[in-house]
Amino acid sequence: MRVRKLTFAALAVAAGLSLTACNGDDGTAQSEQTPASSASSSTGGSDSGGSEQGGGEEATGKNSGGQGTAAGTGSNTDGKVDKCRTDELDVTAADSTIDGDPEASVAVTLKNGGGRDCAMSGFAGVDLKTSEGALSAKRSGQPAERMVLKDGESVSFGINYPPNESGGSGVRVTGLVVTPPGETKPVTLEWPGEGTLPVTDGSGSPVTVGPIGSAGQGG
Repeated sequence: MRVRKLTFAALAVAAGLSLTACNGDDGTAQSEQTPASSASSSTGGSDSGGSEQGGGEEATGKNSGGQGTAAGTGSNTDGKVDKCRTDELDVTAADSTIDGDPEASVAVTLKNGGGRDCAMSGFAGVDLKTSEGALSAKRSGQPAERMVLKDGESVSFGINYPPNESGGSGVRVTGLVVTPPGETKPVTLEWPGEGTLPVTDGSGSPVTVGPIGSAGQGG
């Protein structure tokens, strides 16, 4: 009986040690898993939130930059000067023939009355109304340059033609039609030059027109 009691006692002590060891393992595992679980949750939240926030900030930066570029590009066009329109111009014509010159001439003046600066370049369209029909002037070989005509200022160009010295009746001129450069709307004026042109042999128009600015400096 004594041996059995000792054996039972030994078994009880062993069982107690076993239970203590198990409880200690469970506690250790729980204590290790808790920070691991917390670290995993924290890391996952940081990666997800940080990535989304970073992407959002980058997108916002790109959008802001794009809007800034568009606004800058738009502002660069504000200073552009539009062409002179027929309705904004006061067009007049006067005889400008100088004694002794081999050709007669008419000066056509364009005055800017549009309330804004405008640009023009090249040649105006010039047609003479005659007893034989319309006669278009041909362009001279002078260079044509672009210019800005300020509001209230004027610019002129010249029309040259041969005087009628044939002794005959010639071709009667009844009017002048001027179309400003780059425009399609004409202005009809009285012809201020000599009343007739010499009859041509059909080799081309005897009337020539100079570029804008070719007659005087305006004012």
